[in-house]
Amino acid sequence: MTHSLTSHRRALLLVLDGVGIGPAPDTDAYGDTGSHTLGNLARQQGGLTLPNLQALGLGCIAPLEGVPPEPAPRAAWGDALPNSAGKDSTTGHWELAGVQLARAFPTYPNGFPPEVLEPFIAATGRGVLANSVASGTAVIADFAGQQRDTGQWIVYTSADSVFQIAAHEEWIPLSELYRACEIAREQLVPPHDVSRVIARPFTGSDGGYVRTANRRDYSLPSPEPTLLDQLAAAGVPRHGVGKVDDLFAGRNLASVHTGNNEHGVRELLNWLESAGHGFCFANLVDFDSLYGHRNDGPGFADALIAFDALLPRLLAALREDDLLIITADHGNDPTTPSTDHSRERVPVLVAGPRVQPAPIGTRDTFADVGASIAEWFDLSWRGRGRSFLTECGLS
Repeated sequence: MTHSLTSHRRALLLVLDGVGIGPAPDTDAYGDTGSHTLGNLARQQGGLTLPNLQALGLGCIAPLEGVPPEPAPRAAWGDALPNSAGKDSTTGHWELAGVQLARAFPTYPNGFPPEVLEPFIAATGRGVLANSVASGTAVIADFAGQQRDTGQWIVYTSADSVFQIAAHEEWIPLSELYRACEIAREQLVPPHDVSRVIARPFTGSDGGYVRTANRRDYSLPSPEPTLLDQLAAAGVPRHGVGKVDDLFAGRNLASVHTGNNEHGVRELLNWLESAGHGFCFANLVDFDSLYGHRNDGPGFADALIAFDALLPRLLAALREDDLLIITADHGNDPTTPSTDHSRERVPVLVAGPRVQPAPIGTRDTFADVGASIAEWFDLSWRGRGRSFLTECGLS
């Protein structure tokens, strides 16, 4: 490939957040024995009806009730194993972008210790409520009244490496909540270098509190160059949809934040209709945030069906020099007792007018996705991965 040949190329990396497709070799070590997000969900729901994902080859990757293997898929298909330590969104997205982590981010099953909270309280001027592992909706319901009365932050975590701060938008201004997150991000350094600080604004009153779409994530910057850094150095335009810019600490990526999956797909279509060339990195988070974390299998299935119905519009908008890769960042099995991420393989579907439908096998790392996009744009960098473009008839 030469730069003249790639000057009009576009690539779209679409992450279906939490949509894993079966156990990895080390799933048991993460406490996720039995997790298989798509497989278990399909069995729970008596089968999934996803004709467009089926046509691309989703059923060729793993046995899925209701999604049989397609005899003549329209895409190249395979799966990828997580190779980084950890199973959170930041780790998964970084690995997709070519970075592998040897050490997992710290987690806090007993809440945050005084050496974390005391500097935060001193710097923000507000005390802390909760400080526990909790469901976001439950902890807000339990402590909102106390926040109204005391003005204190609701701070909580999960099984993942997150420092989450909830605040009612009418009691604590959004700008102050965001500043508190920035303070926490600055303070949370090794050994307390949590993956993400998350602003969790909400509204409502007793008996009816609702989280708003004004969430923000404050991630650590990647310790190594990512696909985004390499594309920026090569002058390739980059666009984000969803929370992806937050996951990369805004480094070489700006993103349009979206309220739901449908909004995300609209933004993808806008990019496909308007961008002359470049890379779009998108995350559709509803599968994970609304359904996986709440063990809502029917809701998860409906979200997949809704995305599947929108997929033909994305495929129809692809031009001759376009590459679409659909994948995930981890699992989030809504059928298991856990309400947190699961260590799983992720599906990899590779589509585009020039893609030769063929199996790409089980990839050793998510980083093969970033390596393939790098080759598509004629970069010499491959990160920690190996490109699969040859298997797709593109190299």
